[in-house]
Formats: sequence, structure tokens, C-alpha cells
Amino acid sequence: MMAAVVFSPSSLVLLNLILALMMFGVSLSLRLEDFKRVILSPIAPIAGLFAQFLLLPLMTCLLTWALNIDPELALGMILVASCPGGSFSNIMTWLARGNVAVSVSMTAVSSLAATVLTPLNFAFYGWLNPHTREYLTQITIEPSSILILVLLVLAVPLVLGMVTGRKLPDLVVRIQKPLRIISLLVLMSFVAIAFSSNVALFIERFHSFFWLVVAHNLLALSLGYGIGRMLKLPIADRRAVTLEVGIQNSGLGLVILFTFFPEAGGMMLITAFWGVWHLVSGLTLSQIWARTPYE
Repeated sequence: MMAAVVFSPSSLVLLNLILALMMFGVSLSLRLEDFKRVILSPIAPIAGLFAQFLLLPLMTCLLTWALNIDPELALGMILVASCPGGSFSNIMTWLARGNVAVSVSMTAVSSLAATVLTPLNFAFYGWLNPHTREYLTQITIEPSSILILVLLVLAVPLVLGMVTGRKLPDLVVRIQKPLRIISLLVLMSFVAIAFSSNVALFIERFHSFFWLVVAHNLLALSLGYGIGRMLKLPIADRRAVTLEVGIQNSGLGLVILFTFFPEAGGMMLITAFWGVWHLVSGLTLSQIWARTPYE
């Protein structure tokens, strides 16, 4: 097992609050119609959710198995692949001139689906890979405990945000954008502080986890784009699906790790760096697409 990441348990409350605040901010603009949209126009959202919750965890498991990646790093990649779409995919889709309605509906459905699928996928694919199976047993995963945590930091803020958005629309207009910016800055600051307390471990393992995260994120983006192209989705829908699959909620992964696996240093390095890198890749891709006319 790699050296543990130095982390104060008291900071766990702050991390949970950050994630809940981000989920609350995203859900302020969600409506029941966003869920209905998946039923009325299901192809793009369902294709994206298929890539996000089935293809990405499966491909991650198979590749980490085939390449015999260090079990702790591999399990970190499986955890990230099991998380739902990140809360900033909607903004990036808007910047990329993609279909924001598709992105929002995917965020809404994936956040609810994650309450079951995130712990299930993490436990199943972590067990399926023989290289991570023994390590997973050592850290004693309890899917039911993870389920309760995910419900508290995703489902509850989502419902509260939707209720607030419906009852106080004027307030939402004023606070939604500042809330997103503040949440992002606080989360980035949290990650920066965590890294600054673990500089030696970061430098020691940089050569391994850096390229794993970059390749893994490229895989996620490629799966989203590939399934959209295979189904011949409109370009705006394809961009939304690509960014939704490629922007993972690594904040949820960090909450799970710090709560249940605080000794898993390698998993934390993968998950924390994902939280930085997917913003870089997502913003870069959205800016390229913003300047690219529809075919």
C-alpha cells in the first residue's frame, strides 16, 4: 500500500459541505421537465448515461486489468469512472455551443442514478479486476454505507435545490452564477491545500498518476463522442454527451475516499488530480468547439 495522504478528519465535514453546495447550485435550475425530457426525447441522454455508467466503468476495469496497473491507482480510476457527471459539464456545454437541455437532463438523471450505481459499479468492477480484488477486500468496502453518503451529498441537495428554484425563482437568478463560481474556487482551494500537505508524495508518484489521469479522461471524452457519432446524434447533442461523460464528479470520489478509505493514498492522488485535469480538458475542448462551426 502506498503512503497515506495527510488529511485532517475535521476537513471531511467541509468537503461534504462543498460537494452538497455544488449539487444544490446545479439543481437550482433543474425542473421536473428535465427528467421528462429523457422520456420524451431519450436517445441522446440515454446514450450518454449508457456511456457514463456502463461503458466507462467497464472499459476502465478491463484496461487497468490488461495493463496490470498498480491496484491502488487502478481502484482510484474505477472509483472515478463510477461517479456521475460533474457539476460543471452544463457550463462547459453552454460554452461549447452544445445542447444544454441534454446536458442538464443527463446531470439530473445521473445524479439520482448515482445513488445506486456509483457504489454498485465501484464494488462490482473493483471485484471483477483480479488485481484490485484483493486490495478491495483489504479496505473493507460497504456499499450500503456509500449509498447513504451519496444520498446525503447528492440526492438531498438536488431535491432542496429544485424546490428552492421553483419557489424562489428571483433568488435563483441572483445567486446561481456566484454560487457556482464560489463552489468551484472553494473546491479548487481544498484540492490545492490537500496537495500542498502532501508535496513529497505528489512528486514521488507524479510520473505514474499524471499520465493515467490524462489517458483516462481522454477515454471518457472519446466514449461520449464515439457513441454520439455512432448514433448520428446532432452535433449539439454530441457535444453535450461528450462533455457530460468526460466531466466526472471527482468531488464525490474524494468524499467517499476520505470517509471510508483515508489510507488509500494512490486512490486519492488519482481522484484529486482528476478534479483538476477534467476542468482543464473540458474547458479546452469547449473553447475549441465554441470556435468550430457546425458541420
